[in-house]
Amino acid sequence: MFFKKKDIKNNTDFPSELRMDVVNSDWVVIAKGRAKKPGDFKKEKKIRWQVLEKDCPFCDIKTQNPPVLIMAHGKEQELSKKIQENWTTVVFPNKYPAFIKSDTLNDKFVGPLYKVMNAVGFHEVVATKEHKKQIADFSVERVKELFDVYQKRYLFMAEQRFVNYVSIFHNFGAGAGASIEHTHSQIITTPLIDSDLRSALSTAENYFNTNKKCIYCALNEWEIASKERIIYENKEFLAVCPFASKSAFEVIVSPKKHLPYFEKITEQEKWELADAFLAAIRKIYKGLGDPDYNFYLHTAPCDSEKHDYYHWHWTIIPKTSTWAGFEIGTRMEISTIEPEKAAEFLKNVKV
Repeated sequence: MFFKKKDIKNNTDFPSELRMDVVNSDWVVIAKGRAKKPGDFKKEKKIRWQVLEKDCPFCDIKTQNPPVLIMAHGKEQELSKKIQENWTTVVFPNKYPAFIKSDTLNDKFVGPLYKVMNAVGFHEVVATKEHKKQIADFSVERVKELFDVYQKRYLFMAEQRFVNYVSIFHNFGAGAGASIEHTHSQIITTPLIDSDLRSALSTAENYFNTNKKCIYCALNEWEIASKERIIYENKEFLAVCPFASKSAFEVIVSPKKHLPYFEKITEQEKWELADAFLAAIRKIYKGLGDPDYNFYLHTAPCDSEKHDYYHWHWTIIPKTSTWAGFEIGTRMEISTIEPEKAAEFLKNVKV
C-alpha cells in the first residue's frame, strides 16, 4: 500500500528511514515502523561447547598441520615438532584451504567473457587454547596477544608472491558460519582486492583529493562531537555503532588518529586496541545474551600501491537477524533498531 501525500505530515510518519553509508554509497533501511526495543534482541543464553575437548580437532593440535607461529602468554615460542603444553595461541595452515601457494596464477579467459585464475594464497587458522572460552571471557592480555598474532602473520604474508590483500576474520557460532565451535580466527590472502574494499578505497581517495582530509577521520570527528553512537572510547580508539549500520548492533572499532596500515600498529596501540575491542565484544555478549557474531579487518592493501588516504578499522557484526528475499535481492539490509538506540543500550552495559 502506498502512502498518499495527505497521509504524510512530516518525516516522523514514515515507517522506515533510508540511510546511506558515505564510504560505500550503500543504502540501509532503518525500520522504525517495526522497531524493536534493545532488550528484544537478547536471547536465552546459548548452549555452547557441545563438542568435548577430547573430540575437538583444535584441542589436539598434533592432528593439525605443523604450526607456523606459537605464542605462550604473550611471547613467541620456537617452532618444533613437539608443541609445549603452555601454548596459548597457535597458527597453522588450514587442513582444507580455500587458497594454496603456487608459482603461477594461470590467469586466462574461458570463452569470450569468463575469466578464471588459480586461487593462490595462504589460508591459516588462529586457534586459542581454552576450549570453553570465547573472546568475551579473555583478559585484555590475551586479546592483545591475538592482535600480536594477526600483525606477525600479516607482516610475513604481505611479503609473499601473489599476496595483494590479507583478510583476517573471526566467525563465532554456527549462525556466524563457524563449523568448529572452539574459538578460532582465520587468515586468507588473495591476489585480488574485493569489490567492497575497492569501492571504499575509491571513495576515500576521492574525498582526500577533494578535501585534503581522510573521510574516516572526518566521520570519527563527527561521532566524537555528536556522542550519539559511541559505545566505548579510550585514548587511541573509538567503538561506534555506525550511522548506516548494516545490521542491528553493528560496531566499528577504529583508531582516532589517521592510520592506513594495520600491520604498522605499535605496541601501545595494540594495548589500546585490545582494551576497546574487548569492551565492545563484552558489551555485545552481555547486552545481547551471547549472540553468534563475525568480525573482520579492513585495512589498506599490500599491493605495492600507496593508500595513505585509507583508515583501517575492525567491524563486529552480531547475528541478530537473517537475510530474506529483500536483502538478498537488493543487497540492502533492514535493521529493526536505530543505531543511536543500539549505541545507547550498549554504552550502558557494564563490562
